[in-house]
Amino acid sequence: MTTKQRVDRLNSLLKEVISEVIQRDVRNPHLGKFITVTRVGISKDLHHAKVFISVIGTDQEREESIKALQSAAGFIAVNASKKVVLRYFPELVFKLDDSVDKHMRIETLLGEIAAERESREPDDNVI
Repeated sequence: MTTKQRVDRLNSLLKEVISEVIQRDVRNPHLGKFITVTRVGISKDLHHAKVFISVIGTDQEREESIKALQSAAGFIAVNASKKVVLRYFPELVFKLDDSVDKHMRIETLLGEIAAERESREPDDNVI
C-alpha cells in the first residue's frame, strides 16, 4: 500500500470516527444541530489534522459551532483515539467548509445566465 493510499484511508476513517464522536459524545449548547464532517486532511507526519465542517444555519451559528468544536478538540481527540489506534493521534483543527455555499452560488449564477439567454430575442440580423 502506498503512502497516499494509507493517508486517504486514514482520512476516511478519521472522518467517520470524529463525526461519530461529535454526534454522540459532545454536549455543547453552542453546537448547531446540523453539523457534518465533510472531510479530514491529515498532515504527512500524521501529527495534525484539519477537520472540515459543514453547518446548516446562520453565519453566527456557524461561527459558534466552529468555536465550540475547537474548544472541544482535545475531548474529541481523546474519544476518537479510543476507536482508532495510532502511535500519535493528530491534533485536530476545525475549519468551516464553505464548498456547499460556493456550489449553491455557482448553481444560482448558472440559473441566472440560462434565464438571461432565454429572455433574449434571437437577432435576425446576425449571420
